Amino acid sequence: MRPTLLLAAAVVIVSCRSGNNQSKPASQPPAQAVTKPPEIHEPEEAETQVEFVNVNIHLDPVLVLHIRHLTGKFLPTRKGQPPTFDDKLSYIVAIDSAEVGVSMASMTYAMNTYVFGDPDAPLKNLRLSRQGSQIKQSGTLKKGIGIPFEMVGTMSATPDGKIRIHPTRMKAAHLPVKGLMKLFGLDMAKLINTRNTKGFTVDDNDVILDPTLMLPPPKMRGRITAIRVQDDEIIQTFGKEKAGLAAGSRHSNYIAYRGGVVRFGRLTMIDADMRLIDADPSDPFDFFPDHYNDQLVAGYSKTTASGGLLVYVPDYNKISKPLTPR
Repeated sequence: MRPTLLLAAAVVIVSCRSGNNQSKPASQPPAQAVTKPPEIHEPEEAETQVEFVNVNIHLDPVLVLHIRHLTGKFLPTRKGQPPTFDDKLSYIVAIDSAEVGVSMASMTYAMNTYVFGDPDAPLKNLRLSRQGSQIKQSGTLKKGIGIPFEMVGTMSATPDGKIRIHPTRMKAAHLPVKGLMKLFGLDMAKLINTRNTKGFTVDDNDVILDPTLMLPPPKMRGRITAIRVQDDEIIQTFGKEKAGLAAGSRHSNYIAYRGGVVRFGRLTMIDADMRLIDADPSDPFDFFPDHYNDQLVAGYSKTTASGGLLVYVPDYNKISKPLTPR
């Protein structure tokens, strides 16, 4: 008798469930059964704030920028994909405020390699040096067998945030000349042809440099508000001074990331809170994005009480042998 009662109860329960779903075809599953795999992303308005303090950042093995301080945003370049340290084309550093220096040697290298690196570029063998508070450029004008030239000029910021060089003295083949048109002659058309030069244009008698186009990735963009020649560096000021992400920090050399999504290696950090800290604060933090993993492996990390990450990193130039091939 007991098995019979249980069977009857089961039939009643099934009948009740079937009756409650009479309005829906049997072939369609309940709405709640249709689910999507979870996605790892932040709302579109979530951005990663970034701060650099006393960092020498390598754009390539030779070209180094000395970032005294920088605040801005670490932004993705591809919609729907967060920035990843493993792909320096996946992000851009949008500068709000900064002071960035580049040595005359690095600037010389950048001009020869990236600005006038094309075989048909009109200027070759460039060399930049300081002359008082002005900048001196010498090189060869690619015309016939090549004409040596020399130009001394003052540097200033344009209203749209680029670099203007106004010549105060020019020579071609060791003879004084007046005006860039006289100096470059028929090669002016090539000089302003963007197929042969990058980030270099001519405005009347002045040279205009656009660092956002001149330099290789990782890209940095921002509005230059002042520029000066100091010691052996060209120092660019961006925007206005702002409070940093790690105000009051006891660390003197670091890179900090906060908010948004950041990927590095196999890890994805949501609502990022990470600081890369110079293991040796006696000199600037030497950091090379191409070999960031080598630096992380050679260092160590600590987790903060709030779930953030402090990573103590040795300088790139003090690592005995980089592990990551490039």
